[in-house]
Amino acid sequence: MDSFATTFTVDCSPEAAFAAITNARGWWSQEIEGRTDKTGAVFDYHYRDLHRCRIQVTELIPGKKVAWHVLENHFSFTHDKTEWTDTRIVFEITAKRDETGGGETEVRFTHVGLVPDYECYEACSEGWGTYINGSLRALILTGKGHPNVGEGMTESERALA
Repeated sequence: MDSFATTFTVDCSPEAAFAAITNARGWWSQEIEGRTDKTGAVFDYHYRDLHRCRIQVTELIPGKKVAWHVLENHFSFTHDKTEWTDTRIVFEITAKRDETGGGETEVRFTHVGLVPDYECYEACSEGWGTYINGSLRALILTGKGHPNVGEGMTESERALA
């Protein structure tokens, strides 16, 4: 089955798109804890009591690719609380040149393993669509995304993670 994917094109350099993607606090959530810009780094995402996950940065190729591996996941709204566990999140960045030598950059986002059979598929694909096509795209174009603000982990939640 096909994994969730979405693509957009922006008038910027591949390096600018890469910088925005690795700034996950600027487009996904200001409450991310840990580094999102270093290969091997592990970071935690948390949103209210609905979703938390631990992600490892597995690949960073400046101007070309960002890849993450979901190490742990917990949803409060699905029967299988761990649906994202062992999935991969991949951003592929491609320069698109026109006949004048100018060009745009294509960003292709794929959540490898997020498939329609998952209970969370509809909510998660809608969420990713909003974060990627709305917030990340805005961060690249204007320098300001629309990440989640607040609702970070409490100390007791951090102890359980």
